[in-house]
Amino acid sequence: MALPKQLHIPDPARWRHSRRPPILQQIGNTPLLKLEKVTAGLPPSVEVYAKAEWFNPGGSVKDRPALRMIEQAEHRGDLRPGQAIIDATSGNTGIGYALVGAAKGYQVILVMPASATAERKQLAHAYGAEVILSPGDEGPDGSIRLVREMVAAHPERYFYPNQYDNPDNWQAHYYGTGNEIWQQTQGRVTHFAAVIGTSGTFMGVSRRLRELNPNIQLITIEPVDAEQKIEGMKHMATAIVPKIYDPSRKNGEQLVSAEQALAMARRLLREEGLFVGFSAGAAVSGALQVARTLNEGVVVTVLPDNGSKYVSSGLFDR
Repeated sequence: MALPKQLHIPDPARWRHSRRPPILQQIGNTPLLKLEKVTAGLPPSVEVYAKAEWFNPGGSVKDRPALRMIEQAEHRGDLRPGQAIIDATSGNTGIGYALVGAAKGYQVILVMPASATAERKQLAHAYGAEVILSPGDEGPDGSIRLVREMVAAHPERYFYPNQYDNPDNWQAHYYGTGNEIWQQTQGRVTHFAAVIGTSGTFMGVSRRLRELNPNIQLITIEPVDAEQKIEGMKHMATAIVPKIYDPSRKNGEQLVSAEQALAMARRLLREEGLFVGFSAGAAVSGALQVARTLNEGVVVTVLPDNGSKYVSSGLFDR
């Protein structure tokens, strides 16, 4: 199937690619994997695919926006010599910042909920980032509040990308992830379903896919309520809503419980051989809910990271 000409829109940041350290040139172009065991019972004409984002060098989908937010800030002059990069993170974007900071020579300070897994904290430390813990029971919103206080007190000291409100976040997926999904499915994708935290992945991919095919159905996947703690995800009705989030761009939503996310993460490991994280379990659970309503179609979701950051949580204990 010939791909439409509009697929090849130029990324205005492409001139920076040749200037990136070699490890950062490996971000993006992750595999798209067909799910075959957990999809048992679906009609043969319904396919489900998942983007394996742990193939990024920092181990998650968040490498993409972390790199773009920093490079665009360099280009605009917002990130000045001597400033530290600071942001709130549940873990993965912070690791992405730490990776980019190490490769480019920036100090990185991360504010992370104390409830984040030990592996996320340790990985950020390993790249050289300073990790400040906010109250675990306040989740990502507590980290956001603490960063805002720190930046307000010393604005000259920090560059604050503010991943929740920064359009460079979703643009990383508009120019990257969305086009990759279209190419890898040969334009056959009919439904895109993704978990939301900052909402950057969903907002960027949905914008691009809707341009390529206005009939594609776009579905968000959220926890069923505020009590369901799925790391990296937000229950938008009760959370600090990111400014980049535009609910008018979605056709619907699927709700997933923490128990469903956990059960699916275990199934993906033991049935598909995919060692994925908690939010990836939620992503596939939600995507399968969509697939079960179809007689035919190609459903695509995103697996934000693998399970290596969750071992200490007991996620995979028998």
